[in-house]
Amino acid sequence: MARTTGSDGERTEAAIREAALKLIARHGYEAMSMRQLGEEVGVQAAALYRYFPNKEELLFTLLREHMEGLIASWDAARPAARDPFGSLSAFVRNHIGFHVARRHSTHVSNLELRSLSPANLTAILRMRNSYEKELRQILRDGAETGAFAIDDVGLTAMAIIQMITGVIVWFRPDERLSVEEVAETYHAMTMRLVGAAEISAGASPPARRATSEN
Repeated sequence: MARTTGSDGERTEAAIREAALKLIARHGYEAMSMRQLGEEVGVQAAALYRYFPNKEELLFTLLREHMEGLIASWDAARPAARDPFGSLSAFVRNHIGFHVARRHSTHVSNLELRSLSPANLTAILRMRNSYEKELRQILRDGAETGAFAIDDVGLTAMAIIQMITGVIVWFRPDERLSVEEVAETYHAMTMRLVGAAEISAGASPPARRATSEN
């Protein structure tokens, strides 16, 4: 759709997105009305449709921008050298840092896929798969070189994603651990999960190649 141009329009659209994330995270997508969103932003509900033709387009935009940001963040953080240890460490730390800094966006992205139409859902799932494929490749590289002891790359990748995304459920910045300390702890747990600790301590690498999936 054609978006309103100019600094005022851009600021209003950004305010709409930010307010929508907060309201959906707090009340859920179905419970949030466009009138409620307009009141939060300080505009008439009808004015919202200048930026988003309908409520679902707004949700889709929020989820798409979350994934675009995550993919761009990983592109910037990815090590130049294709080293499984360094790549997995960078992936875990970047994933945790990105999601902790975007708590509302992560919450909405995790819970509101169900509210998308089939076409929009497919688009978001493709982006997710593209991102998660990066982790699967890291694990596959580590398994094939003997750096990691992994029986099933796909299942291990899902376990890692669930674990490191789940940080936002309990983490609070004013508690005893910093983001960096949490990332360091989860990095250590991830290395144990892929068998890196045992191999580095002198255990033999796995006798068979890991099961992999694209």
